[in-house]
Amino acid sequence: MIPNPIHKVLSTLSFHEVKHLLMGGQACVFYGAAEFSRDCDIVIVADPPNLSKLTAAIKELQAECIAVPPMEWEHLGRGHAIHFRCGHPDAKGIRLDIMTKMRGCGEFESLWEQRVSIEDENGFVYQLLGIEDLVKAKKTQREKDWPMIRRLVDAHYDEFCEAPTDDRIRFWLRDCRTPEILVMLAESSPRLLTEILSVRPLLVEARPGNEENLNRHLELEKKEEMKMDAEYWRPLMKELEAMRFEKRNK
Repeated sequence: MIPNPIHKVLSTLSFHEVKHLLMGGQACVFYGAAEFSRDCDIVIVADPPNLSKLTAAIKELQAECIAVPPMEWEHLGRGHAIHFRCGHPDAKGIRLDIMTKMRGCGEFESLWEQRVSIEDENGFVYQLLGIEDLVKAKKTQREKDWPMIRRLVDAHYDEFCEAPTDDRIRFWLRDCRTPEILVMLAESSPRLLTEILSVRPLLVEARPGNEENLNRHLELEKKEEMKMDAEYWRPLMKELEAMRFEKRNK
């Protein structure tokens, strides 16, 4: 299911008992919304014991910090990602991106409680960011993330539509980006629709024959989320530019 170089990275993290959750493209592969990714994105708890374990794992992976910020863990607490390139023969070239906080997502312990654990045929357990948190993390200013959000929620709907629960229906109503599915949900779950309308007003457009108009509202929603993400990253990008300037002028 997962390429051997990625497995090497994750098994090394697990061997060193790094408390982490897989996110990004590799998590999307597990959820059936992507086919391939060579990057390995993780979110960690950034306390001293876990950072010590992470440092040991990075050393074993022969991973070098690339770009900025430098390998100084305090940058994680400000919301930056720290980027590495693995040099170990079994994981050579894999990029490892590490974060501890993301816009729209809760603290790590909350993410850990909502995680999904998947065991492969060899008994290795992958700890994934829960799908609702993964969707939140994907609401970025990058255009390429939005088709992934749609595939993630649609795949979850396809898997569980025959066994809906109130929590699943709430998730689909909050985050689905396929007009036809939203219309069906609005018709079949009016009570939950009324509940979610306060946080997603565009659902008032979810009615038969109005799919085209609903899609326009979905596009406006996407643009607003992209704008909020850009605003969130604006001060962090200024910090990165300052770090690049300092690095160039050393």
